[in-house]
Amino acid sequence: MTDHLTVLVVGATGSIGRHVIATSVAAGHTTRALARNASRARGLDPAAEVVVGDLTDASTLTAAVDGIDAVVFTHGDNSNGEAVNYGAVRNVLQALNGRPVRIALMTTVGATVRHPSSEWKRRGERLVRASGNRYTIVRPGWFDYNDADQLQITMRQGDTHQAGNPADGVIARHQIARVLIDSLTDDRADHRTLELVADRGPEQDDLAPVFATLDPDPAGALDGVHDDENLPLEQEPERVRDDLDRIRARA
Repeated sequence: MTDHLTVLVVGATGSIGRHVIATSVAAGHTTRALARNASRARGLDPAAEVVVGDLTDASTLTAAVDGIDAVVFTHGDNSNGEAVNYGAVRNVLQALNGRPVRIALMTTVGATVRHPSSEWKRRGERLVRASGNRYTIVRPGWFDYNDADQLQITMRQGDTHQAGNPADGVIARHQIARVLIDSLTDDRADHRTLELVADRGPEQDDLAPVFATLDPDPAGALDGVHDDENLPLEQEPERVRDDLDRIRARA
């Protein structure tokens, strides 16, 4: 894949999205920020194009996805998990209508915990895996709880840390943005699901060796490699299974 991409950032005006916009621009990508209205995009890197659309309404996203090579999802609203955490992924994929793009999806450490907010994020992950696109799914730990000497980027798999507090891992917001953007152009990040945290030590100059330690998700699997299989598809709501069928049909 070329190192220069046209990148759409979903959740661009949020605390992670703003870092992703700046990191994408710095990496030389043509960067597009999805915002509900232009006023919400104030303060974003001026090199980014702002496109107005409602991530909960696929019919408003046609201009946002036009001509993109990649999409980075940094959105989130745990008070409205189905419409936002899940719905944004479904709606962008619907707007793309099967056109292949590179995807980086941010969810959360503890995504496999059986809880309404995490379950909708996990369902969004499943749509990405079912879409046939190249992807990286990043589950960051607690934002900016890291100490000043805690900058070594570390990637885990299996979602085994589920205390529900910073003991699950911590990571700086700007590092999350770096991993999301770097994943778009690194083949070693493709079809990988990871939990992202920081250990004691300096940040690495090159993340390729870190991505290279990861196991790929099994072909055709809905969940991440080593994830607990505790959300059976046959027990999912019919509307969720229907969405998966539609996404697979376009792949």
